[in-house]
Amino acid sequence: MTVDVLSPPAPAERQARTAVAVLFFTNGALFANLLPRFPQIKADLGIGNAAYGLAVAAFPTGAIVAGLAAGALIRRYGSGRVAVAGTVLTGIGVLAAGLSGSVVLFATALLLAGAMDAITDVAQNAHGLRVQRRYGRSIINSFHAIWSIGAVTGGSMAAGAIALDLSLGQHLLISAVVFGIAACVALRFCLTGPDTEPDAEAVKEETIGGAARETGAESRELAPQREEKPRKTRLRTGYVLAALVLIAASGALVEDAGSSWAALYLSDSLHASGTLAASGYIALVGAQFVGRMIGDRLVDRFGQRTVARSGGLIAALGMGLALAVPTATGTILGFATAGFGVATLVPAAMHEADELPGLKPGSGLTIVSWLMRLGFLLSPPIVGLVADSTSLRVGLLVVPLAGLMVMVLAGVLQPRRR
Repeated sequence: MTVDVLSPPAPAERQARTAVAVLFFTNGALFANLLPRFPQIKADLGIGNAAYGLAVAAFPTGAIVAGLAAGALIRRYGSGRVAVAGTVLTGIGVLAAGLSGSVVLFATALLLAGAMDAITDVAQNAHGLRVQRRYGRSIINSFHAIWSIGAVTGGSMAAGAIALDLSLGQHLLISAVVFGIAACVALRFCLTGPDTEPDAEAVKEETIGGAARETGAESRELAPQREEKPRKTRLRTGYVLAALVLIAASGALVEDAGSSWAALYLSDSLHASGTLAASGYIALVGAQFVGRMIGDRLVDRFGQRTVARSGGLIAALGMGLALAVPTATGTILGFATAGFGVATLVPAAMHEADELPGLKPGSGLTIVSWLMRLGFLLSPPIVGLVADSTSLRVGLLVVPLAGLMVMVLAGVLQPRRR
């Protein structure tokens, strides 16, 4: 018996891994620089919660509209170039949003930023998976953890800019230039050549098919059974896919609650200072980073199903308690528990979708990735309308409700492996 031993990655592959890490970091940091500035922008524009929610929804709208274009761009220009170009354009969109003098321009700038962010997200993940194939082992989760570090860094930069009384233009111009340059430098160390590779599965199926073929009579006898089995498989696949979309959307909804409403809730409803109000989103993504760092070990030990259910419970209880007893410190801790609870949801849903039977390779992953953005699209206007009708505190009940939904739907995820 022989044992396969993985060779260590070559220097070019290690450099490419670092380059992808930089792209994930800049992607997390760019938009996070804008989020703590939302209360100031809302006040400067003089708009209500409903109008604010609709304007902020332009970001995920742009992502949904442009997300499906990423594949064609990557095939034509390469994932590395597309990721870097998208990063630069995202920075420009964020800067334009900060400098907007009307709600229409604000929403338009967010639409552009969201479109470029979605294309960047697909491209950097595609290049990260390409590097992972060179490594021969999983490294993609580390990139998502680095994205969280970038988001914390961006939020911290915004808090520092507020404390230093930097104008929106000064602050966001610095952010766009610094992270744009970093992305351009990273491109130099990305992998070269085409992103596409030969379809190994097709070769495998052809080989197996040539080794064992059924006779015509046997094929006719088994035909009814074969028709029934794919039908059941399609129904099961459709159900599981829908559940995975809802699980991923729940994670997206919690993230959006932190990005769109945490600073506003802390500053307006709980009268926290601008610097302290920025801590709500920072706490969420910081705890999310911790959850992603330890998530693989937890999944290996307890199974993704148990981890997801436990995370949903943590998010529901933590944020529910924070809303029941509203204080600035308690709310920040509530957003932290919510971020920790949903840390593994999106990667789990994507991984499960990518292995669903009856779908072409990559189809399940694409569907979940695209549709989960509905959580980002629908959350801001819904929370805004509820906030205007009642209060923002009531609107933020979507966070514990998302946690409860995950607990109900987590049965479609993989249990612990025996």
